[in-house]
Amino acid sequence: LLARARAAWTMFVTQLQSLCWHGRRAPRQDLPLSGLSYSRVLRCLPPRPPFSKGPCGRLHTNAGASRRPVACMALWKQLQQMSGARQGTPFSSASPMFVLRQSSEVPSWDVLESKARKLEQESGVQLFESQQVLEEGPTNPRAMRRTFGQSPDNIRVKLYRDHAAWCPYCHKVWLLLEEKRIPYVIEKIPLRCYGDKPSTFTAKVPGGMLPVMELDGQLCTESDTIMDLLERTFNGPEYPAMLPEQGSPEWQKAQNLFRLERALFSRWLQWLTSGYNHEALRAAFEEALDVADQELENANVTALGQGKGGFFLGEQISMVDIKFAPFLERMHASLAYFKGFQVRDGERWPSLARWFDAMEKRSTYLGTKSDFYTHSHDLPPQLGGCASVDGSEQYRYAIDGKTGEDQGYTWTLPLRLEEKQNTVTNVPCSSQMGDDGYTIGLAGEVINGSPHLHALEAAIRVIGNHEAVVKFACRGTSSDMGKRYGAELASPTAKPDLEFVAGVDAALRAVVHALLDGVDSAAPAKVAVEPSSQELRVPHVCLAYLRDRVGVPRDMSVGAAFQLRAHLNWFITHMRSSEAA
Repeated sequence: LLARARAAWTMFVTQLQSLCWHGRRAPRQDLPLSGLSYSRVLRCLPPRPPFSKGPCGRLHTNAGASRRPVACMALWKQLQQMSGARQGTPFSSASPMFVLRQSSEVPSWDVLESKARKLEQESGVQLFESQQVLEEGPTNPRAMRRTFGQSPDNIRVKLYRDHAAWCPYCHKVWLLLEEKRIPYVIEKIPLRCYGDKPSTFTAKVPGGMLPVMELDGQLCTESDTIMDLLERTFNGPEYPAMLPEQGSPEWQKAQNLFRLERALFSRWLQWLTSGYNHEALRAAFEEALDVADQELENANVTALGQGKGGFFLGEQISMVDIKFAPFLERMHASLAYFKGFQVRDGERWPSLARWFDAMEKRSTYLGTKSDFYTHSHDLPPQLGGCASVDGSEQYRYAIDGKTGEDQGYTWTLPLRLEEKQNTVTNVPCSSQMGDDGYTIGLAGEVINGSPHLHALEAAIRVIGNHEAVVKFACRGTSSDMGKRYGAELASPTAKPDLEFVAGVDAALRAVVHALLDGVDSAAPAKVAVEPSSQELRVPHVCLAYLRDRVGVPRDMSVGAAFQLRAHLNWFITHMRSSEAA
């Protein structure tokens, strides 16, 4: 009973944190937590469960587990009421869990890998990541060394960037290295909001700020300084120039656009983090966006007539686009989520919409691009909180994968995919979905590529690291969540609950089978929810824990993440329905 109580307490902490708004001081109004502020809730959460075994084997509160044990128990009782549990009811009856019966019809990991490799060969797209592909192929967030076909002895650059690819300043340095094809190695360092920086790094950089670069062993900090140094150092014919010749009219225009980028950034940040003066701050941001759109139009009058261009300096990508890209990407995601505002509006800002289209045709950018969900949850801990406005709820529900027709069915099968529309004519870009991408959900998030290939990519990413993924999912019921950080979804030191490894492993094999062969031919229809001598218990929270922590681009691409989240939801929903039946 003590073990069950501790596991249930961990689930309570995880659920309670997910019930609260990000960066707000008030709970959601549709939950029975009225009167409890976000800060009070977090102060009440102890580092370990407030349960211990008394001299007679009975459970009692552990006063040392929290400065407010009474408040902790009050919150615990509220959770019991919310989940339908009654006083005296065993914890197992209130815990969301299903039981699987092992079936030979659920393929093993080896069988799934063979099937995935066959599908990969038929598709003609290389998705399994060999060392050569990581070093020389398209931009890949999992690559730790990039040679671009040169000898490793030619590597002069070492980039320290954040592990989860959240930092926009790391993003633009990373993108510049890829565009110029400068050989480099990477060391990944966590941001403070989701981990502790290693002492070997802080010994070099006492402030711990990212990004940092070593060029020929010399340390360089500050993203703009790093980018300028890379442009000056790697300027031969094999490294494309990203800036016009210094002193030229084009160079002066680039300097003006750099100032515009900082002005746009400043107005975005003021609006995003403020709960006041909504209309005035929105108008100020729109004014800066008008200027950016006009600059793009002026630069592409001739290029547009030829069907090329779309960038800030015309037909070719430049340092200006590389500096704008990480922030426009985050503006697009965060303002939809918190303000219900569309940056990529082809009617209001057609040149800006064409710029997004042009960037998404580059493999360098697609390899570093994140999704709305990741940005909407990684920005608040980096900025100290973001403020939402009334009327943006539907966008938040859609981006967070809530179900319902009016919310876009973003994480529910079948995925509601719409062919991407032409920015100017508002008609489909092509006759076949996948040639130019598709959109999903109320927020109209653009996903580039083919849904079929995205499902295959998601399966391959899980197959290639399935042992670690299974253990990661088992953190969902862990009684030891480790040190907490500012990012609510981050628990890097949590210990997995190994009791459920076998069940979670079987469930994930069923999900991968569905990704490869479709839900009609895959489990869980073949993994029954019936008692037998080979029962495997799978807590719902384990699969939900994994679903909510799929990071883009760290783990997989935007489209693959949508497919994996939706298939995990499909499995959870099917098993719950089977249990009820």
